[in-house]
Amino acid sequence: MLQRGEIFIQLVDEIARARGRTDLAFRSIREAHDLTEVENVVLTAVTHAPRPSTVPQIGRSLGHPRQVIQRAADALAARGLIEWQDNPDHKRARLLIPTPQGTALREGDDAEGLRLATLLTEEIDPALIARAVADLRTIRMGLNENLRVMAERDEAGDDA
Repeated sequence: MLQRGEIFIQLVDEIARARGRTDLAFRSIREAHDLTEVENVVLTAVTHAPRPSTVPQIGRSLGHPRQVIQRAADALAARGLIEWQDNPDHKRARLLIPTPQGTALREGDDAEGLRLATLLTEEIDPALIARAVADLRTIRMGLNENLRVMAERDEAGDDA
């Protein structure tokens, strides 16, 4: 029987393989607007956010370094797809908000993405996908908690 760590490595491998397949399937949407993968992810994060976010918040949420998100946000702002807004809670970390052009682009891409997702999953039981989503969400939340605990241990070790 496989150990917990070995099973987790298999999970990570399957996620990476599935991600490769989905990236290939959805690449045409990104390329139609000449967006990099990270720019597309940042635009999605900004347009789908319930409230404006900062670059560090988006980076933490997506697991990307702040600098990577900053470059993507700067490129999107230069293209008029998002804009910067002063943040009343922070002097330097400005908020990112979508422009009408960015929102329209994302809405069109979301509709095309839904069409492609429907085709891509045609032979897969929707209940299986729903269970996988719920399970992966639970795993992600557990990972987040374990990362928090590990960071606290590291900090406590640094103080000793």
